[in-house]
Amino acid sequence: MSILKKPIITEKMTALTESSNRYGFVVDHKANKLQIKTAVEKMYGVAVDSVNTMNYKGKHKTRYTKTGWVEGRTNKFKKAVVTLVDGDTIDFFSNI
Repeated sequence: MSILKKPIITEKMTALTESSNRYGFVVDHKANKLQIKTAVEKMYGVAVDSVNTMNYKGKHKTRYTKTGWVEGRTNKFKKAVVTLVDGDTIDFFSNI
């Protein structure tokens, strides 16, 4: 089971990273805070100060096709915002 699915690289998350050294990740919805902390420390070699998690339900969507209205939901996901110890940083673009 992969705990970290992908980093969140948005304008809002980048501003939070620059101001308070916090990074966002989409994580497995069954993972707890301790598992997320150890996964980030192991993958990026940094010291994690704290972890905040949020569960998101999928958004309700409808669209009109030639066969009629189609209704459904987007996928649910769990987001983790990880605060690092002062002096540690994560560079997501070093492997490109």
